[in-house]
Amino acid sequence: MKLEINGAPARSEDLAGAFGYGHFTAMQVRDGKVRGLDVHLHRLVTSTRRMFASELDTEAVRGYVRQAVQGEDALSVRVLIFSRALDWSDPGAPAAPDVLVRTGPPKEHELTPLRLRSVRYERVLPEVKHVGTFGLVHHSREAMMAGYDDALFVDYQGRVSEASIWNVGFLDGRTVVWPQAPVLDGITQQLIRRGLTRHGIPQETREVRPAELPGFDAMFLANSESVGWPVASVDDVVLPFAPETGRILTEAYESNPWDEI
Repeated sequence: MKLEINGAPARSEDLAGAFGYGHFTAMQVRDGKVRGLDVHLHRLVTSTRRMFASELDTEAVRGYVRQAVQGEDALSVRVLIFSRALDWSDPGAPAAPDVLVRTGPPKEHELTPLRLRSVRYERVLPEVKHVGTFGLVHHSREAMMAGYDDALFVDYQGRVSEASIWNVGFLDGRTVVWPQAPVLDGITQQLIRRGLTRHGIPQETREVRPAELPGFDAMFLANSESVGWPVASVDDVVLPFAPETGRILTEAYESNPWDEI
């Protein structure tokens, strides 16, 4: 594993502010390439403006990642943006971003269906992939201690939103349905949507409530490590599963080319 800040090995004193206030993106890198590089960089740029009122040098970010993955065939990579220049006496002032790149073993897509427990929860700034993960980790842990695999979040209007580290989607006939609620617009979700459009497969975004789940043909999860992880049940409700779901989602996702970092 590598841990570098602005292209240099990270020291313990450099990490003091890295995990308290920041945002990140996670990706699977193969032979120096990643799918959807443009959306990863767009996420980092827009979140840096939102959180630090400053601009991010995307060419520098690409250089840091290239350096970190050099000589490796397959890696998981996380790019985290924080700022050691953030002045809490003037928190609205632009703060120059620092770029932390962390590498680790590659992850492959999982297919074993998961059992989820629903919980009322909404993340702070759900549209940002930020480091404030206490709530989602807590609810995930509570679900696992109760015998489930993870937690499914339902917002305070009673709508299904997302899971702990995943976007949620459904198959309704030949239509892929995305829940309408405050959620993170995940990179894998965006790439699946692009691929579905490319293949002419209908999709829509609408409110989904827990009572409606048995009416779908399948429910799935998606993140940087899994394109369409099937969901077997939510609470004590066993859900149907359409075998073609994984194929549809995988083909849509893999229609996005690998981009050179």
